[in-house]
Amino acid sequence: MILGNFLKALASVVDIFFNIWLFLFIGRAITSFVSADPYNPIVRLLYDTTEPLVRPIRKILPYPIRSFPIDIAYLLAFLLLVFVKEFSVSLLRESARYFMSL
Repeated sequence: MILGNFLKALASVVDIFFNIWLFLFIGRAITSFVSADPYNPIVRLLYDTTEPLVRPIRKILPYPIRSFPIDIAYLLAFLLLVFVKEFSVSLLRESARYFMSL
C-alpha cells in the first residue's frame, strides 16, 4: 500500500513536470513567431529548457525537411513529449493501482 501511494504521488509529480515543459515549448513557439529579444531572460529560459530536446531531433531530420520554412523539429519534440508524458504517467498510475489492490 505504501508503494502504491508513492507511485501515485510520483505520477502526479511527473505529470506536473511534463506539463510545465509542454508550456515552455508553447512559450518558445510563441516567441519564435514574434521577434522577441534573444537577450531577454525569459526568452533565454525558454531557449535553454527546450533546445536540449529539439537539437537532437533537428540533427536527425533530413536536409529537405530541415530547410522547410517552419521548424518541424519543435512539432516532433512536442509530440514526443506528449507521448512520453502519457506513457509514463499512465504506467505509474496503473502500477499504483496494482500495488494498492494487493
